Amino acid sequence: EVDLEERLVELDLRSDSDVPDVPPPTDSTPEILKKALSGLSARWKNWWIRGILTLAMISVFFLIIYLGSFMLMLLVLSIQVKCYHEIITIGYRVYHSYDLPWFRSLSWYFLLCVNYFFYGETVADYFATFVQRREQLQFLIRYHRFISFALYLAGFCMFVLSLVKKHYRLQFYMFAWTHVTLLITVTQSHLVIQNLFEGMIWFLVPISSVICNDITAYIFGFFFGRTPLIKLSPKKTWEGFIGGFFSTVVFGFVFSYFLAQHQYFVCPVEYNSETNRFVTECEPSELFQMKKYSVPPLLQALLGWETVNMYPFQMHSIALSTFASLIGPFGGFFASGFKRAFKIKDFADTIPGHGGIMDRFDCQYLMATFVHVYITSFIRGPNPSKLLKQLLILQPEQQLSVYKTLKSHLVEKGILEPSLRG
Repeated sequence: EVDLEERLVELDLRSDSDVPDVPPPTDSTPEILKKALSGLSARWKNWWIRGILTLAMISVFFLIIYLGSFMLMLLVLSIQVKCYHEIITIGYRVYHSYDLPWFRSLSWYFLLCVNYFFYGETVADYFATFVQRREQLQFLIRYHRFISFALYLAGFCMFVLSLVKKHYRLQFYMFAWTHVTLLITVTQSHLVIQNLFEGMIWFLVPISSVICNDITAYIFGFFFGRTPLIKLSPKKTWEGFIGGFFSTVVFGFVFSYFLAQHQYFVCPVEYNSETNRFVTECEPSELFQMKKYSVPPLLQALLGWETVNMYPFQMHSIALSTFASLIGPFGGFFASGFKRAFKIKDFADTIPGHGGIMDRFDCQYLMATFVHVYITSFIRGPNPSKLLKQLLILQPEQQLSVYKTLKSHLVEKGILEPSLRG
């Protein structure tokens, strides 16, 4: 059975003769699964392969959550590198016949430079007390941005030196390709880690909402799909889109209720320099304290309730779930357009039935940006802990000046007694 999307890709892109063909991915399905599902049609075989691998990935994800914040950060970094590899590899396969010098080496060099910059910024923000105790790190942090810029300049100069006559335009295409890939993968994964530091719930609810939407939209579309949603992705249907939306909103609301009850998920992730471990201990903020809300009159007649007890975060989960199910899929549509432009079905064949890692995380990157913007716009306030860490790395005379200014301000506000004036 010929896949509908593959057929449409071929028909739509026959005119793009200027784009070289990418070798088709190999079938990476384990032999044991091939034998077990050999009697099924291609449609149901794909259903079972996707289902089994989805359950396996979710199980591994829960295990990593159990292992803690540091393992989640390593997971994000690993996914980022793999997604970058898949996109860069497409470019390399498309233009490999031109034998462009240093393309792959420079691509990975720029990845290292950008990661050095972003993770250095994270260390400066969240590990200030740890850095303060080590003189070597103090030098790296103090001149971090200059070092990052110098490293990038070295790569930039190497690119200029690698330019070959008759291939200038193509080399600049690939230079732009590398930088757009860095923007899509590295920048967004940095935002994912920033969200994680705000509390694991800000990491889990958005990611789980996108996963839920992918699964439920696929199920609704598989069983009830009749009306095509968008030409870029012919398998997507309105029935799957709408079913995924309602399922995701309900899932996000319920999932948030369970997570909001535990400090492990709601407290900001902080590094304890004494134990050299990440800790999630705090007094939960108002977002995670049960409150009573009045039910709108129209719903009172249906539900029979005048008030309802819930966590304020559950209201925010509705906004997150709505974005994940209505706007998030456009990240997938964007990826579909990209793949059709290069006559490929998937970014890679890493996961049988799913394609590459990028095929599974195309919507997650868009979601990460939204969550970061949402937190900074509507949630985050002044952070006393972060401010204190910054004060501790100041010089003694600077700390004394801050102390006198703050003391004078508190006296004027009437918080301190005038008798305490020095």
